[in-house]
Amino acid sequence: LVELRDRLIRVAISVGLVFGVLCFWPGIGPMYDLVAAPMTANLPPGTKLIATNVFSPFMVPLKITMMAGFLVVLPYVLYQLWAFVAPGLYSHEKKLVLPLVISSTILFFAGVAFCYFIVIPGLTKFIVAVTPTSVNAAPDIEQYFGTVLSLFLVFGIAFEVPIAVVVRARAGIVSIEQLKSFRGYFVVVAFIVAAIVTPPDVVSQLALAIPMCILYELGIWS
Repeated sequence: LVELRDRLIRVAISVGLVFGVLCFWPGIGPMYDLVAAPMTANLPPGTKLIATNVFSPFMVPLKITMMAGFLVVLPYVLYQLWAFVAPGLYSHEKKLVLPLVISSTILFFAGVAFCYFIVIPGLTKFIVAVTPTSVNAAPDIEQYFGTVLSLFLVFGIAFEVPIAVVVRARAGIVSIEQLKSFRGYFVVVAFIVAAIVTPPDVVSQLALAIPMCILYELGIWS
């Protein structure tokens, strides 16, 4: 418990330091503009996001900057997690720690990048396309931030599918043949999960389910 406390304190300090740096440069305003760019770039000309709460113009950019600080130190967070677990592992299992930390970080950021560059613009175009001409599509920034944060986490975690497959196979929990025979069931599970955790639109559901199926296959052949 003492070691866990110490590692959590290190993580909190690292996030706080990076958050403080980002607040000064580039600043909370530019950080918000960066996150909002995939949606604002695809809204009708002259349309901006709106703030219905008095403190939203300050609190939402602040929360986005804190999220960015956590993402920056994510490799360090994952290292602290694995370092805490490592003493309870066998020597051959410890050799997997560094590759798993690196691959987990890369896959998580790949999921976030896929969501930022592909999913959110596609979702925005879909919303604009189905919006009646009598309606002005100008989402609230708090709701947008909540949606974006949820999508970042969902896609970041979903892109960890190969890691989960490899770890289960290397640990002897399941065999490669069992994983191959579970393919069809995983496709169904992937589409069910996508329907539950993504917004109620076809674009984001397909954008999550299809990569999960591809990554599952990649995990089998890894």
